Amino acid sequence: MRIKKGDSVKVIAGDDKGKIGKVLAVFPKKSMVVVEGCKLVKKSMKPTDDNPKGGHIHKEMPMHISNVKKEEE
Repeated sequence: MRIKKGDSVKVIAGDDKGKIGKVLAVFPKKSMVVVEGCKLVKKSMKPTDDNPKGGHIHKEMPMHISNVKKEEE
């Protein structure tokens, strides 16, 4: 794989087309990457000791590596 964690990539397909972000995680066996600020979903959290109120958080989900291209610096 040519894209590694920490690389700057541009999304070339999907709802976030045109966005630029940093790669947070790479899953080579599934050919997926997690890009900072792209493909966000709202997740409900139950109250815990760390987060006593619970509520909703926004989380990045993996996208296929073919939907991103490496930004040249």
